[in-house]
Amino acid sequence: MLFPVDNEARQIKELNGIWKFKRDNYYKQGFEEKWFEKPLEDVIDMPVPSSYNDITTDQELRDHVGWVWYERKFAVPRLWKDQRLVLRFGSVTHHAVIYLNGKEITRHKGGFLPFEADVTEMANEGENRLTVAVGNILEWDCLPVGHIEYVRDEMHPEGQMEQKFDFDFFNYSGIHRPVRLYCTPKEYIEDISVRTTVDDKDGMVHYEIKTNAEEKFIKVYIRDEKNQVVAESNEMKDMVLVKDAQLWQPGSAYLYKLDIYFGQDHYTLPFGIRTIQLTEKQFLINGKPFYFKGFGKHEDSDIRGKGLDEALNVRDCELLKWIGANSFRTSHYPYAEEMMQMADQKGIVVIDEVPAVGMNFFDGENGGIFTEDKVNEKTLAYHKQVLKELYQRDKNHPCVVMWSITNEPHSSEEASRNYFEEVTKYIRKLDSERPITGTMNVDVEEDKISQFFDVVCINRYFGWYVGAGKIERIYPSLKTDLIKWHEKYGKPVIVTEYGADTIAGLHKLPEVIFSEEYQKRCIEENNKAMDECDFVIGEHIWAFADFMTAFGLKRVDGNKKGIFTRERQPKTAAFAIRERWRKML
Repeated sequence: MLFPVDNEARQIKELNGIWKFKRDNYYKQGFEEKWFEKPLEDVIDMPVPSSYNDITTDQELRDHVGWVWYERKFAVPRLWKDQRLVLRFGSVTHHAVIYLNGKEITRHKGGFLPFEADVTEMANEGENRLTVAVGNILEWDCLPVGHIEYVRDEMHPEGQMEQKFDFDFFNYSGIHRPVRLYCTPKEYIEDISVRTTVDDKDGMVHYEIKTNAEEKFIKVYIRDEKNQVVAESNEMKDMVLVKDAQLWQPGSAYLYKLDIYFGQDHYTLPFGIRTIQLTEKQFLINGKPFYFKGFGKHEDSDIRGKGLDEALNVRDCELLKWIGANSFRTSHYPYAEEMMQMADQKGIVVIDEVPAVGMNFFDGENGGIFTEDKVNEKTLAYHKQVLKELYQRDKNHPCVVMWSITNEPHSSEEASRNYFEEVTKYIRKLDSERPITGTMNVDVEEDKISQFFDVVCINRYFGWYVGAGKIERIYPSLKTDLIKWHEKYGKPVIVTEYGADTIAGLHKLPEVIFSEEYQKRCIEENNKAMDECDFVIGEHIWAFADFMTAFGLKRVDGNKKGIFTRERQPKTAAFAIRERWRKML
């Protein structure tokens, strides 16, 4: 799916702003009463994009389980007459049913990827009413996975539902990314695929263009950053040579443009020329060893929740540069396209992760999760669908160097083996060039699935969840564990999560848990172990910034493992990490 562009052939009308909003009083009342057939009544204002949970002072809305309704009006510009009209949503979390002028035009499942609908025949020349039903319920056939429990006692209203899940971030919901109406010519460019190889100093650009019409005249130019044409073709599918190519490098991005003219349509796609290779102990980008320095992050901020925040994204990239990081993982779901574009432009390396999180038991339950009534064939089919959507969205981003297909699954179960073997086979059919991984938290002796991955990624909390406060145990525990993982699989290893919750401003000497001093020591002891293992190819601290979680006795206003606060200010550990990373190549 191509990202909307604004040029002489295509135009965009932004539909962001203040929408009308209404919460369902009980499950699916709005569908039963057909709220979409007429303007919503008894509404409040709601900004788009944003999560709705933290906007108001209403606790019931913050904790709502079920459906909510959005509505706004728009007009189609007269100049767009005889054009193809497309309505596009960057993401709606987690379920969306879209109505235009009272009629359903599309629906989508999955809260972190874009979807769109051709509305050429449905849109009025004058005013149009757009209604969006948004559901936040997670079931076993969703990603993330979850389930619903109905509360049946005299203390709760009849039919009240509780959402249950096993992941550690707040289940924000809403229209989280931009809503756009855009137009194209009736005969248009549907899709573009680009992959690159390098021969000595020259770059080979392999591209394929799909259109909705029979082949006609097409012109393809490759332009450099000075907008000079460096190669061209008249084919829908071709390999063109870029002499003395400038490579897309970590920390030093260079982006070419694939400039395509097809009939009346025109589309420009930025891309980078770079290669990826693996050895038993190295991850090579453009033939040079690359060491991942960075974080697991979250799309999370005060008030906006998971709503796209361009100012925050720019701030985050500035902080990544300041601290000496070169990469991040999109934990635990695909991030906004705008952030991926920024990573392309700034040379930030990305591990791109699908929202396959929650396939475990936080409460220590012993029953299986890869079973007929939990993570099953329906989950597997949807897992593949999400991978396909993610691949279609992000396949041309040079910043994406690896796919992560899961986070902390219950991979000690025998049934997890077949499940993830199927998933890895599927993503390899889609993309045979990028490495594949998943992040593990089980003991190495119990793991059944890392055999299918190209890079072993482990989440380890020695000194926190294991041996909290025992600083002296971190180094020997992690080093022993790392060696076992490499001996078992013979693959490079990244520690994708490690760290400690830290209350900003809490100082203790000697250091104790939750103090800034303890977080600093915890990270230093983990790093000492990694430095002594030449097969370790990266360190991603958990987490970049503090973030909101479900409320509970173990979480005081969220997860506090951030090296930065939720407001993006540094804790003590940030300065030590900066000193370390800026010394590393």
